[in-house]
Amino acid sequence: MGDIASGSNTNNTAHPVAIRGDSTVSTTATATHPEQKRKLTFPSAYTVLLIVAALVAILTWMVTPGIYDKLSYDDVSNTFMVTYASGDMKEFPATQETLDQFDIKAHLDKFTGGDIRKPIGIPGTYTTVEPSPQGVTAFFQAPIAGMYDSIGVVFFVLVIGGFIGVVNHTGAFNSGIQSLSTALEGREKWLIIIVTALIAVGGTTFGMAEETIAFYPILVPIFLAAGYDAIVALAAIYLGSSVGTMCSTVNPFSTIIASNAAGINWTDGLTPRLIMLVLGTALCIWYLIRYAEKVKANPEKSLIFSQKAELETRFLGNHSADSTQMTSQTKMILSVFTATFIIMVYGVSQLGWWFMEMTTLFFVASLVVGVLSRIDEKAFVREFLQGASDLLGVAMIIAIARGVTILMDQGMISDSILHASAGLVDGMDKGFFIVVMMVLFAGISFFVPSSSGLAVLSMPIMAPLADVVGLPRDNIVSAYQYGMGLMAFITPTGLVLASLAMVNVTFDKWLKFVLPLLGMLTGLAAVLLLITAYL
Repeated sequence: MGDIASGSNTNNTAHPVAIRGDSTVSTTATATHPEQKRKLTFPSAYTVLLIVAALVAILTWMVTPGIYDKLSYDDVSNTFMVTYASGDMKEFPATQETLDQFDIKAHLDKFTGGDIRKPIGIPGTYTTVEPSPQGVTAFFQAPIAGMYDSIGVVFFVLVIGGFIGVVNHTGAFNSGIQSLSTALEGREKWLIIIVTALIAVGGTTFGMAEETIAFYPILVPIFLAAGYDAIVALAAIYLGSSVGTMCSTVNPFSTIIASNAAGINWTDGLTPRLIMLVLGTALCIWYLIRYAEKVKANPEKSLIFSQKAELETRFLGNHSADSTQMTSQTKMILSVFTATFIIMVYGVSQLGWWFMEMTTLFFVASLVVGVLSRIDEKAFVREFLQGASDLLGVAMIIAIARGVTILMDQGMISDSILHASAGLVDGMDKGFFIVVMMVLFAGISFFVPSSSGLAVLSMPIMAPLADVVGLPRDNIVSAYQYGMGLMAFITPTGLVLASLAMVNVTFDKWLKFVLPLLGMLTGLAAVLLLITAYL
């Protein structure tokens, strides 16, 4: 692999691509027309995020800041702690009467049982505060603060890179690609169906999102060998994750925590969300297969056709006919490789693993592969570090995106936007209300990209609005999920730029690919919300 996250390539990638292209023509053109202007290109993911950060910093000078009082549960003292807008804190007994006093409809056991762990907004307590505009210093410190704040996912990404680097060095991965390509010949579309559907299941059940970063180095070469382009591999993973989390069913980080914060059971509204999951996933698969088959029939139809040689050199550069040999050693390495991802999914979904455990798993797996391949110590360290450096750019994008969120928090504008949104829907017809709520949640999720963070912040404020227009509160939970999920397809403050960096696809190419699908999903979600509103 080359420098996956940057727009340019390192020495061992750039030269092969130039040779495989028509280097003579391009060199002659440059020499003959020195006055020829360079073609404008879309900025890199880093620049896009820095532009977003700058816009957010400017917004903190324009939006009147304010915050809601927050209530949190202290499991050590078994008390509720209320933090007021003034900064004062007061302790209250952990009873249902305290929750009723603050008009919080959630049950006490949701706090004491650990279902609601983050501070929850108290309805009717919005207070404007002294402005805290974010200036030039805060803007430049944001990426650094983001790195500190997201160090867990950053190390996870780097260790994944090291693991992939070691496996690639053994040659086992190339053998596996060739064997799989042979087995799938004539049935390549099933690869799209299976990958998208499985990842959608992961998204709807346990919120598979950051974990998908581990799959790009594995699946991109397989999709390329099957005759597709990198966008197909990217979309199979990212669309699956996004539509799965958008239509979460038992996802503890969105459905369950949002339902708890809204004061309802998580099974309320489950049937419409299951229908949306099935229809949404089917729509994504149909849309992707339609594009994939068009690219397979005519590679020039690819949105990234100009990168074809570069991406094949990067992901299939070591691939050859000799890689078809499957020795017992190769089979053992591929078994470890496959088992690592199965264990990761099981650990996250069943054992409550997070980045510490997942990172440790990939580190140990790297050592096991090193032992099985009998690689010497210096070569192991070299390949591991090279693999990690390949994903350093991706880790930086994650850090910068987190820095944008920090700017919003320090500027104290997230609660202000939530308060203004709640005021917009006052007095609306229930059908129009629920569709507008979905749109508002999409907008708010740009400023609060965390699904659990948005749930505990917004549900106590937004859920009571359903009572006013005569809707069950589960409709608000569905509107929250759909709105947040739709924005996840394109928001720079989410995972999309990090995912694009894995395959060196620019944001404009992704928007050109995904916006038509996003329009279809928005229409589908709106129709289902309207049906449930009037049933």
